[in-house]
Amino acid sequence: MTTESTTLLGLPDTIQACLFDLDGVVTRTALVHAAAWKETFDAFLRERDGGSFRPFDASHDYDEYVDGLPRADGVRTFLASRGIELPEGTTDDPPDARTVHGLGNRKNALLLDRIRSQGVEPYESTLRYIETARAHGLRTAIVSSSANTLAVLRSLDAERLFDVRIDGVVAAERRLPGKPRPDTFLAAAADLGVEPSHAAVFEDALAGMDAGRSGRFGYVVGVDRVGQADALYAHGADIVVRDLAELTGSG
Repeated sequence: MTTESTTLLGLPDTIQACLFDLDGVVTRTALVHAAAWKETFDAFLRERDGGSFRPFDASHDYDEYVDGLPRADGVRTFLASRGIELPEGTTDDPPDARTVHGLGNRKNALLLDRIRSQGVEPYESTLRYIETARAHGLRTAIVSSSANTLAVLRSLDAERLFDVRIDGVVAAERRLPGKPRPDTFLAAAADLGVEPSHAAVFEDALAGMDAGRSGRFGYVVGVDRVGQADALYAHGADIVVRDLAELTGSG
């Protein structure tokens, strides 16, 4: 790896590794997640509040309360914004259970149905960026709160693009708190053998920006897919781009 290499990638010359979020950065699944959350929460709120229910906003509520968070944390955070508390339940709760985990499992079932019916589409420019980074000697990791990360990567033949995977499954096994805490990103850097100050974080979620800032990573790239550049900067981005091709001058 050379200074020329990192300059080509639009990164500081101290960066040795790149840590990528999945949904919204590598894959076009953020909208699918938002739709599954909306269907889940709207059904719950409609049953609870009747005709006076206020729907889940798939833009504001998704970005503010659930994007980037582990599934159960997303349920708790959004319901708290509406002054609602539910029993925790257990991870084995059925999707119709009126518990935190029941709602989370309902959302996951809807998500998997949508992925099966619609497939998963990558951001091709991100895949090219990762290929370029690896070709120039940078190590790469995927860091996601999703428990479906491995299946999604395999469906895209993209598992080979990452030296390390820290996802919802690994985080549960290691008892790592999710974003906005930096622990999953820190674990990825540690597994790569790289100091956080020499790693770049690529995220589209505000919680991911918070994780990058609090983890003292060397560079935090905000990927703005929904027109929230100001918020990404406010939460800790060093630079905000609409697409990673902009970092290489090809966007």
